[in-house]
Amino acid sequence: MAETDKPLLIKRYASRRLYNTETSDYVTLEDISGFIRGGREVQIIDLKSGDDLTRQYLLQIVAEHESKGESVLPTNVLNDLVRSYTTGVNSIVPQFLATSFDMLRESQTKMVESMVKVPSSMASVPGFEAMRKQQEAFLKSMMGGMPGWTGAKPGSDASPPPSDSAELAEIKAQLADLQKKLSKL
Repeated sequence: MAETDKPLLIKRYASRRLYNTETSDYVTLEDISGFIRGGREVQIIDLKSGDDLTRQYLLQIVAEHESKGESVLPTNVLNDLVRSYTTGVNSIVPQFLATSFDMLRESQTKMVESMVKVPSSMASVPGFEAMRKQQEAFLKSMMGGMPGWTGAKPGSDASPPPSDSAELAEIKAQLADLQKKLSKL
């Protein structure tokens, strides 16, 4: 098993400092957030008790982003989450959320694939190439921060302009990596 397939082990010391066991240095919540955005799973363990603190720290990261104005969760969703803790539906909420995020990742992949698989007849329509590039730029700006999202499908029939071939090769490699990770889920 490759090293990056295993969760990155972070140990919390009594001083509440977080220690990256792979790089042998201390990390911050922002560092951990960066690992996760980069596609890496993390596991945070209390050194003394051995308790798994991962959920606690992930919730703290989400709360910090939300408080900084980087809102992803609308207020009505937060209200529903709070309600789920006080009702009997809390047992289905985790499964519902996991399934929803899986569907989101899958639909993003399909959307990118459908953009790349353009019938040759459409490619001859005047202005089509400019429109396709605008769509790609829009998708890149909307989903560029999501780990593994690239905007191209490996092995596609779409032929890029010659100047973009190196960038396209990198994008294809990133998408292949994302598809590999999704298939493991």
